Amino acid sequence: MARKTALVVCPGRGTYNKDDLGYLARHHAGQGELIHAIDAARLELGQEAVSALDGAARHSLAKHTSGDNAAALIYACAYADFTAIDRDRFDIVAVTGNSMGWYIALACGGALTAMGGLKVVNTMGRLMHRASIGGQTVYPLTGEDWREVPGRRAEVTALVETIGARQDHALYLSIDLGAMLVLAGNEAGLGALEQALPPLDKRFPMRLAHHGAFHTPLQAPVSASALETLGPSLFGQPEIPLIDGDGRIWWPHASAPDRLRRYTLASQVVEPYHFARALAVGVREFAPDAVIVLGPGTTLGGSVIQSLIAANWQGMTDRAAFEETQARDPVVISMGRDDQRPLAT
Repeated sequence: MARKTALVVCPGRGTYNKDDLGYLARHHAGQGELIHAIDAARLELGQEAVSALDGAARHSLAKHTSGDNAAALIYACAYADFTAIDRDRFDIVAVTGNSMGWYIALACGGALTAMGGLKVVNTMGRLMHRASIGGQTVYPLTGEDWREVPGRRAEVTALVETIGARQDHALYLSIDLGAMLVLAGNEAGLGALEQALPPLDKRFPMRLAHHGAFHTPLQAPVSASALETLGPSLFGQPEIPLIDGDGRIWWPHASAPDRLRRYTLASQVVEPYHFARALAVGVREFAPDAVIVLGPGTTLGGSVIQSLIAANWQGMTDRAAFEETQARDPVVISMGRDDQRPLAT
């Protein structure tokens, strides 16, 4: 069987949920050396080991979703998933990620070592958890056919701009997921937005637990601390092309590590993250046969698929077209799904 090319997508916060408890134990029992190293680094800092978090008797929203725990736990699961991809079946042509997934992508793509990636993820998680600046809420843009509802993006954007201009109301675009917008700000801004947005599906607008105002100017103090804490020696040249939250490609042997560090710890911390744009660049520039979404969880899959539809990847224009293509030959493989995981490993 000929090798397929693949774009790999790394998940961000909010992907390790109740059903994912035990993910490391189920899927990565053979990765003892990696998990032990991650545990040891966490224990040295007085933090709980990821294996202990993963092996807890029950999922705790307070414990498993707090920034100082969730970041490292998701990193361990996702990085281990990346190493489990069968390279005899897949040639990985590029790596991207959503929000915190950018830090994971840096490690998967070789710009950070495995433990360097942990240090960046763990440090950023701790800094953001300690700062606890603002929050995030999500609102969908697509309908049942998985296409963007005409006018909805403009409506939400106008509300964000109007509310954000009010005195003492901070409100910004945080992440463009394609299928959804993640909006972030202070309590006054988010509260006003949630009152103004029309309710959808009895779920939205939905506030995200234990999430700060990521990718907004409110995170400037976190960025400053990160630049002081995480030195230039951590960053190197990528070994696989990386696509960042601006849709920029960082090529092997042609990327300045200091600029990569500056983008990672400064620009993308305080500016919007355009995940849908990164995906569009990935499939258009590298023309992969498949898109592999690393675990844990499956919450990112919908946004990935709907962003690919918006990019008209492989001629898919709506939900029906995607489902037909997927049934014939799976083109999006979610490693967090037990039925799809064997297609990648």
